[in-house]
Amino acid sequence: MQMSSNTKGILLVMASALAVSNVYIFSKAALGEIHLAQFGTYWFGLGIIWNLLFIFIFKRNIDFRSIPHKSWWALLLIALLEMAGTTFFFLAINTVENPAVVSFLANINPLLVGLLGFLILKERFNKIEITGMAITLLGAALISFKSKGSINHLFLPGTEYVFIAGIIYAFSNVVAKTQIKKIHTSILALSRVVMLFLLSLSGMVYLGLSFHIPQSAFGNIAIGSVLGPFLTATLGYLALKHIEISKASMVGSIRSLFVLIGAYLYFGNFPTEIQIIGGVLTMSGVVLISLGKLRLTNK
Repeated sequence: MQMSSNTKGILLVMASALAVSNVYIFSKAALGEIHLAQFGTYWFGLGIIWNLLFIFIFKRNIDFRSIPHKSWWALLLIALLEMAGTTFFFLAINTVENPAVVSFLANINPLLVGLLGFLILKERFNKIEITGMAITLLGAALISFKSKGSINHLFLPGTEYVFIAGIIYAFSNVVAKTQIKKIHTSILALSRVVMLFLLSLSGMVYLGLSFHIPQSAFGNIAIGSVLGPFLTATLGYLALKHIEISKASMVGSIRSLFVLIGAYLYFGNFPTEIQIIGGVLTMSGVVLISLGKLRLTNK
C-alpha cells in the first residue's frame, strides 16, 4: 500500500525530532570534557563537510550567483543571527544540568516567532493561538523557576541563555521568511555553520586552546554533527514538501520527550515534577499554536 504524502511528512518530522533530540545529548556529553570553543570548531567544522557533501552530491543545481545582490546582505544578517543564537543555545546546554530542561524551554520559540511576526510582519492571531501562547509561557516559567533561593535567584542558572537564543532565532526566522524564495535553504544552512566555525576557531586561537581533544569527546561530536548541522535540517526541509509548517511544528514538539528519555538513559538525570509539568504545558502550547495556524490556513 502506497504511503500518503501527509504520512510521509509526519514520519520525516518525527525522524528530524529524534535526530535533534540526540544533539542535546551528544553535545552535553562533549561539552562536559572540552571548552565551548573547541567543541564549536570540531562540531561546525564537521557540519561544513556534511553540508557541502549534501549540496554538491544531491543539490548540484544550486547556483550561488543566482542570489540577488540585496539578498547577500540578508544572508549575512541571518548567518550572524544564527551564529549568536546557536552560541547561546550551547551555552545553555553547557550550563543547565539536564538537557531535557533546555529542550522543554526551547518550545517557547514558536511563541517568540509569532510575537515578532505580529510586530514586524503584521501577522494576526486567533483565540486558539493566543491560548497556546499563554500556556507555553506558563510552562516556561514553571520550568525555569527555582523552588529555593533568594528573590535575586528565582530562576535556574542557564535558562536565560535559552530565552536569549529563542529571541535571536525568532529574528532570524522572520528575516529568513522574507528571503526563503530568493536563497536556497541549503545555502542558508551552510552559511550558518561556516560563521559558527569561524567564531569557534577564532575563540580557540584567542584563548590558546589545544586542537587535541579526548577521543570520547570527538566521538560524541562526530555523531552529533551528523545529527545536528546536517540530518535534522535535511529531514526537516524534506518534511515541509509534504506537510504544512504548523503541522510540522506540532509533531516536532515530541522532541522534548525524546530528550527526556535520552537524558535519563545517558546521564541518569530526570527533571523535577514541576519541570515535567512545565514541559508538558510548553508542548501543549506548541500544539495549540500550530492548530490555530492550521485552522487559519484552512479557512
